[in-house]
Amino acid sequence: MKVLPDVYPTDFDPPPANELILPNGLIGFGAYQRAELLYLPDHLPFLWMKLHGPEVLHFIVIEPGGIIPGYEPEIFDEDAAQLDLRTPAEAMILNIVTLRRQQPVEATVNLIGPVVVNRRTRTGRQLVISNYSRYSAHHSLVENPQASSIARTA
Repeated sequence: MKVLPDVYPTDFDPPPANELILPNGLIGFGAYQRAELLYLPDHLPFLWMKLHGPEVLHFIVIEPGGIIPGYEPEIFDEDAAQLDLRTPAEAMILNIVTLRRQQPVEATVNLIGPVVVNRRTRTGRQLVISNYSRYSAHHSLVENPQASSIARTA
């Protein structure tokens, strides 16, 4: 199933609580099966995914629509069935951001293993997309000006 990363949170009514159920947790964090998605207006386009489990963990995530040009994740039919996705628009795509404290302009985003959430049921899973070979797990969010100037002189 091809999913629609260009669907924005405003296209759907927000749930009473931004709670997500992650029956399998995230990769490497299987014990964390509940999460809250926190929208802070002054932090957009970044969102906070607060995981509840043995401890409380926070991940920075983005919805890629309008941020990652040309990103068209496809998920396997079995994954779509397990999430009970009836239409591509029901899939909320959340990509995990890696932000280094000392070098925020070197932030990367994992485009290969997004968290896919059914907007209707609020159930999600972290998946490896079927067209993973087109993308990187370390996609730069900010174009590196040094790399651009080097490329222009080459």
